[in-house]
Amino acid sequence: MTETNPVPPVLQAAWGMREKATKGPKPTLSVDRIVAAAIAVARADGFPAVSMSRVAGELNTSAMSLYRYVASKDELAVLMMEAAAGDPPAPRTAGETWRAAAERWAYGMFALLGDEPWFLQVPVAGPPATPRQLAWMETGLAALDGTTLAEAEKLSLLLLVNGYVRHEALLRGQMTEAARANGQTVDAVIAEFGGLMRHLVRADRFPLLRRAIDAGAMDTPNDPEADFTFGLARILDGVDAFIAHRPA
Repeated sequence: MTETNPVPPVLQAAWGMREKATKGPKPTLSVDRIVAAAIAVARADGFPAVSMSRVAGELNTSAMSLYRYVASKDELAVLMMEAAAGDPPAPRTAGETWRAAAERWAYGMFALLGDEPWFLQVPVAGPPATPRQLAWMETGLAALDGTTLAEAEKLSLLLLVNGYVRHEALLRGQMTEAARANGQTVDAVIAEFGGLMRHLVRADRFPLLRRAIDAGAMDTPNDPEADFTFGLARILDGVDAFIAHRPA
């Protein structure tokens, strides 16, 4: 009796479980070429622009010919993310604090999503399950190794940090894209917003918001790095306090 492969078909190619044809004419394409063409489309026009027909056009072939190598667009998306994910930061080193290692991991993820903003446009179909995605998780867990956290707590806190990183990367990407579409910079958009708020917000209706405006809180030039650093530090402060109050 043949044992059923427990790995979903959409993941099998990413794990090298897909059998390659050994007979027939020499293939004119390859999975790597198809994935590279799809990534180029996503980088240029976003993930929604990726389709089998669009990728085929980039390769001067028909969409049907791609199905000899990639079973579906869902599988193609998995392979694209696996190819573009790259390697995670180095694991926590001897003498490095868990917090420093966690910061490196978060900054590495933030940089990846900044370089590949289309990642955030791919529908989330489930937990990460490809080799490189799991390598990122492994490195993130290594940052928390040796703390008093339970294993489930480590995963939960890693998910918390990852969620913050994704949100900040998504917000930055959307603001940048919206500003570019209007021929503006992000700083110009924020300055316009600040001016609008000064006009609309009245102290008798929104006293605390008006106080923030009058204090110049909306006059600060956009500094996404500083915003990201501040938010990440506050999250890790919370994790630090949580660990400190746990019994050894």
